[in-house]
Amino acid sequence: MQQFSQPIVKDVVLIGGGHSHAIVLRMFGMQPLPGVRLTLITPSSDTPYSGMLPGHIAGFYSHEECHIDLRKLANFAQAQLYIDEVVGLDLKNHKIICANRPNVHFDVLSVDIGSTPATISIPGAAEYAIAAKPVPKLLKHWYQLLERVAHNTQEQLSIGIVGGGAGGVELALSMQTHLHEILRQNQQSTTNLAIHLFQRDQKLLPRYHQSVQHLIKQILTKRSINLHLSESVCKIVPKYQERLEIKCESGLIIECQKIFWVTQASTPQWLKTAGLATDEQGFILVKDTLQSQSHPEIFAAGDIATMVNHPRPKAGVFAVRQGKPLFENLQRFLLGKSLKLYRPQQQYLSLIGTGDKKAIATRGSFTLPPHQLLWRWKDWIDRRFMEKFDNLPQMRDIREKFPTPDSRLPTPDSPFRCAGCGSKVGGTILERVLSRIQQEQPIAKDREDIIIGLDAPDDAAVIEIPKGQLLVQTIDYFRTLINDPYIFGQISANHCLSDIFAMGATPTSVLAIATIPYAAPAKVEETLYQLLSGAVKVLNQAQAPLIGGHTTEGTELAFGLACNGLAYPDKLLRKSGMQPGQVLILTKAVGTGILFAAQMRGLAKGHWLDHAVESMLLSNQAAATCLLQHGATACTDVTGFGLLGHLIEMVQASHVAVELQLAAIPILPGATETGQKGIFSSLQPENLEASLTIQNRLQVESHPNYPLLFDPQTAGGLLASIPEAQATPCLATLQALGYQYTCVIGRITPPAMTQPITLIDKD
Repeated sequence: MQQFSQPIVKDVVLIGGGHSHAIVLRMFGMQPLPGVRLTLITPSSDTPYSGMLPGHIAGFYSHEECHIDLRKLANFAQAQLYIDEVVGLDLKNHKIICANRPNVHFDVLSVDIGSTPATISIPGAAEYAIAAKPVPKLLKHWYQLLERVAHNTQEQLSIGIVGGGAGGVELALSMQTHLHEILRQNQQSTTNLAIHLFQRDQKLLPRYHQSVQHLIKQILTKRSINLHLSESVCKIVPKYQERLEIKCESGLIIECQKIFWVTQASTPQWLKTAGLATDEQGFILVKDTLQSQSHPEIFAAGDIATMVNHPRPKAGVFAVRQGKPLFENLQRFLLGKSLKLYRPQQQYLSLIGTGDKKAIATRGSFTLPPHQLLWRWKDWIDRRFMEKFDNLPQMRDIREKFPTPDSRLPTPDSPFRCAGCGSKVGGTILERVLSRIQQEQPIAKDREDIIIGLDAPDDAAVIEIPKGQLLVQTIDYFRTLINDPYIFGQISANHCLSDIFAMGATPTSVLAIATIPYAAPAKVEETLYQLLSGAVKVLNQAQAPLIGGHTTEGTELAFGLACNGLAYPDKLLRKSGMQPGQVLILTKAVGTGILFAAQMRGLAKGHWLDHAVESMLLSNQAAATCLLQHGATACTDVTGFGLLGHLIEMVQASHVAVELQLAAIPILPGATETGQKGIFSSLQPENLEASLTIQNRLQVESHPNYPLLFDPQTAGGLLASIPEAQATPCLATLQALGYQYTCVIGRITPPAMTQPITLIDKD
């Protein structure tokens, strides 16, 4: 027996990637608590920093400069990252209900989801107005508007902004700055743009001192932004040609093409019905410890929380300052220690950007008029905050500054873990998980060919093979490359089934093998269920039920499937079927290996990995059917040996040569940039041996796509040869099926006298 680190005994789940939780993740990465598994659930892999958002809209900051990369941050914190939307809470059973995945269990929960503008009471607002939150949706519409203006600079454009608080004012000024710049660059008059700002109160920025209100009104008037004060919007109605009408209670009607909604903050419906103690608006009531007033195991921070004893405005400055006390109290709660009290400051400094690289400074009754120096000060503060998440400390520096804590969570388990069959997941846990999984795959009940499956306690599964068909079998198994067992289960299933699809076979059943990290029994059950549920989601789509398998405990999550399939002898695809005159089609882009190698070093951008995960979640089943329908004679799936390694196997088996178009090979976003930094997968050096088969490798080694030929792929695409006459209709069908990167990457030629691969270095 061998001694291992403390198993997982507690699950801390963070809902939302707000400012407070970003700080909590960073601090957990620097001061981890042994025995605690941290999970972040958020709809997006990055989160905007509110302090820089107006500057981004004005065109002063790029998207990356004003967004925190949550994938990178979660990886640093060794946290699970679930990209999903929360739609409910089951507080009795400590479950979080998500939109697109199984329920998630928690022992301790923290909520930092910000707020959304209140639009429900105004007819037409939810349907036709663009809410300021969630920010990703706002930015999506904003980017579309920028593109529209850039391509049609002569259009008369009218924009309505409802809400005259700080958010609405900064949005109006920032939008005007950016749109005016586009018009000037195209030598068009800025009078083509009209911005209307609607405010229910008589004054703008009602929470601020009158000196600020006066300054802002002067600036807006000088900038020719149309102010509609003491005007309550009561209705939004569609008109002709994408035009909308804003109707006010006074009878005022303004016509606009776009309307942005930046009004009083509200909460999502699921939180109002969760059963937590909330204020009249639905915000979570928290004590001075940031604990829920009604549920001590639940914490909340940022805009979504209301401190009972210290109510404050919904402002990002409070969310930032709540980060550290939230982290400290989460750890103290887990360790059974008394919690610290947090009291927010009464007054705080506000730096309000005016959209022209100037800012107003105000604190209480003290106000400084807009100035470039104040903007530079604000810019310095904002960039300094973001730098904490861009340049995360190295682990060796963390160990020196924050040694491993003496405090550990109590655990009933022995620190000694058995090997051999003693390392299996317990029978009771397995029985409960498989009972849940059987409910998720009803297809198994109607399969007469499955003689013995999950519903029987026998030692092995038994299936009947029909006469006249061939049994096709394959197996794959590997460590997790993503910190989400449900998504990893889907990726693994896609990867393993691809061998069946590449052979022209139909999958019929699978066996699973899983290694689950050491944990308390309930945590092992949760991980195994999430993993198998993800796999079964893919298997159901392929009509290939899970009929058995094996489990074991280990230091890290790993998973694989042994897949069975059936094929008719005359439909079987092999690597040896390539013929001169055919073309090569690749169904997916390459680059997953290099991107996840970069993630291990903390150098991959979150949106790069988003594209990689999206590719790996795309099944090759529809592609295989399409290729067969268009006369494919040879096929393989591109996996661990890389594109060139698998192509060489086809070339040698078929006794042909290939001209490969380097520039045509589809590459995942970020993979080329990563390769140029010298970051590669650990399997890359061995895969490079395939370069000996390239006739002109010395002439093309400098091409940016060249290193990606040897990049090992997980759940990669299919590589097939089809008649050239079928290429155009085949590509059109594949793209319609969702294979956006699919393309012809080469052609098959007669056998070569020397090396069989020639790389064509032309665009």
